[in-house]
Amino acid sequence: MEQQYDVLIAGGGVSGLAAALALLEAGRGVRVIEANAIGSGASHGNCGTITPSHAPPLAAPGVVLKALKWTLTADAPLYIPPRFDPLLWGWLLGFAARCNVRDWEASAHGKFALLDDSRRRLADWVQRFGLQCEFVESGEDYVFRNARAFAHGQHELPLLRELGVAVEAIDGAAYEQQEPALKPGVAGALRFSGDASLRPDRYLAELARAVRERGGEIVEHCALHGLREDREGVLAHTVHGTMRARNAVLALGAWSAKSADALGMPWMKKIIQPGKGYSITYRAPDRVPKRPLVLRERSVCVTSWGDGYRLGSTMEFSGFDDTLNARRLGALERGAREYLHDPVGAEVREQWYGWRPMSRDDMPLIGRVPGCRRTWLNTGHGMMGVGMSTGSAQLLADLMAGRAPVIDAAPYRPERFA
Repeated sequence: MEQQYDVLIAGGGVSGLAAALALLEAGRGVRVIEANAIGSGASHGNCGTITPSHAPPLAAPGVVLKALKWTLTADAPLYIPPRFDPLLWGWLLGFAARCNVRDWEASAHGKFALLDDSRRRLADWVQRFGLQCEFVESGEDYVFRNARAFAHGQHELPLLRELGVAVEAIDGAAYEQQEPALKPGVAGALRFSGDASLRPDRYLAELARAVRERGGEIVEHCALHGLREDREGVLAHTVHGTMRARNAVLALGAWSAKSADALGMPWMKKIIQPGKGYSITYRAPDRVPKRPLVLRERSVCVTSWGDGYRLGSTMEFSGFDDTLNARRLGALERGAREYLHDPVGAEVREQWYGWRPMSRDDMPLIGRVPGCRRTWLNTGHGMMGVGMSTGSAQLLADLMAGRAPVIDAAPYRPERFA
């Protein structure tokens, strides 16, 4: 017997849960289905930074040459293992075509609008829904130990200031006085005072709680195997049987491409690639930085909350390889040791990897699926899933309700790829 719902959301990660909460607030009924357990995906090991400062996209001038140089360096911040993968190389060609100033600036404007709206909206959600997730309006610092790298890092500042990002360049000696967790030898730092941070696993758990308290259903270990529309709505074929809904939202993250054929969207395989990231979580060492840091030359993010402490980041295009690469985990610790007096904690609590959904233009796909009437997308957020979660959710809820959204929806329309 078919089960019938108002909105069926496939994907119980941060994008799916945030969308569920926004839709419930808009008066819709919601059931979320998740193939695994809530909080088991890419957001779990995220560093928890909320960063309008990260508006400039990965597809930047010079990135392709840098990536090619790093191809044989297994612990490089951006690593593409040599292998035969036509979908990956097709994706990389599309990505490379956008590594120019015009497209870089266009994507930066689109990313900033969503990141900035999400940053403001998140503070409201934390208060309004009582989200106990250690949210702090902390700011974030980029730290440099090389004077040339510090000078180069300031090339983006005119664009960021044009967008409205508050940023301050700080001399190395002055920064060392402000941040005693850093070893001597800092060349300089960039401070983004408008950024924030939270504990990501608690954020997901709190979103799930808020969804359930408002009448939303969440079903774990319920994979979506197929989807089709008919005159009455949407039919979803899952491991728990067939479910009928008025509308469906696909918030499948990196699995968007893997599920593309089964969902009747083969074009998605060319648009999204899984970008593998790593993190290590420790019991907090004696000295932790006062705010989240990005150790810029090593592309290592450092965050702490309560008694926890995390090193994370890196980007690896190795498909859905499920090995925990010790060399790439080691690169996080080696990078931290260059910068910090106490780079690691005494107790390792978790070594983690996860796949982020990297779209070809480094911007999400939010809106109706091309050629469909009742099926919607909220995916492709790359490394910014947590930071874009609230703004993406509200944008989706507005589009589904036929309301004018707060931000321009055009940069995120899935039709740009179809």
